[in-house]
Amino acid sequence: MRYTHIPRTELNPSAICLGSTHIGSSIDQDTAFRLFDTYLEQGGNFIDTAHVYGDWVPGGKSISEKTIGRWSQLRKNRSQLILATKGAHPDLSTMHVARLSRADIVHDLNGSLKNLQTDVIDLYWLHRDDAQRPVEDILETLNDQVKAGKIRYFGCSNWRTARIQAAQAYASMHGLYSFVGNQMMWSLALADPQGLQDKTMAVMDDDMQQYHLETGLAATPYSSQGNGLFQRMEQGTLAHMDPSLRGMYQVEANQGRFERVKRLAADSGWSVTQVVLGYVLSQPFTTVPIVGCRTVEQLRDSLMAGDVRLDADQVRYLEQGRGASD
Repeated sequence: MRYTHIPRTELNPSAICLGSTHIGSSIDQDTAFRLFDTYLEQGGNFIDTAHVYGDWVPGGKSISEKTIGRWSQLRKNRSQLILATKGAHPDLSTMHVARLSRADIVHDLNGSLKNLQTDVIDLYWLHRDDAQRPVEDILETLNDQVKAGKIRYFGCSNWRTARIQAAQAYASMHGLYSFVGNQMMWSLALADPQGLQDKTMAVMDDDMQQYHLETGLAATPYSSQGNGLFQRMEQGTLAHMDPSLRGMYQVEANQGRFERVKRLAADSGWSVTQVVLGYVLSQPFTTVPIVGCRTVEQLRDSLMAGDVRLDADQVRYLEQGRGASD
């Protein structure tokens, strides 16, 4: 698998990041350990989790982080990993109440360090934003955590472009550490932001993509395979997809993209998964797509995309048109 570099850091992650939303909850510990072991054996080194993952399961508080911590300690491989986690997410029972105060950030960060059984987080993401809180307050808090040695670098997840710009400008003006990455929903599959059940999530749009192009800010998109939309279309299992996801991904609008994915896959010898992830990997700025796999077979298929790069013409071909007929 290829490796890339996150600008303005010393981090050189593998091309594919392993996500862990369901680790320890709907994915049991034995299966999780097999997934992690396979990922490292195939050259992966970048694992992404969150303090809130598992909180929806009774007794599952931060179970994803805890499972990763147990595995890393058992395998004694912390030095081989780039560990990323997210904090400052609203409590699931009160999603309308933001949690981005200094106390909230420090509380979640300390909990993550304990759960992951590590002294430092390589890349710490703010899981959500609070547009009512000044970016100055947030940036000062994060910089203090870097100085304290608790995190090496930090980024934002589900922030809007204007807020990212404001935070970066403040950091630059005051000589502070700034965001080194942005985590958003993004894939070849077109998603309608109005279809999101959770309105605090952010989808890559034209303004955000232009910002990444202009600044070179790294992107680590989640749902990078569109929740398996094109794979389901290929397998004829689209009817089994959650109806809310089908609606969000505007299946009719994505039909043309699916047809082009199939043609490119047939011409290149790549799988549908490789083409879909290859699209994200082949942007003119640093991208590290996050994949969430439930089986070793799914993981191996996704990791095969780590060496795939499309040329500019192929990227434009996949993007061509936005209607059902294209």
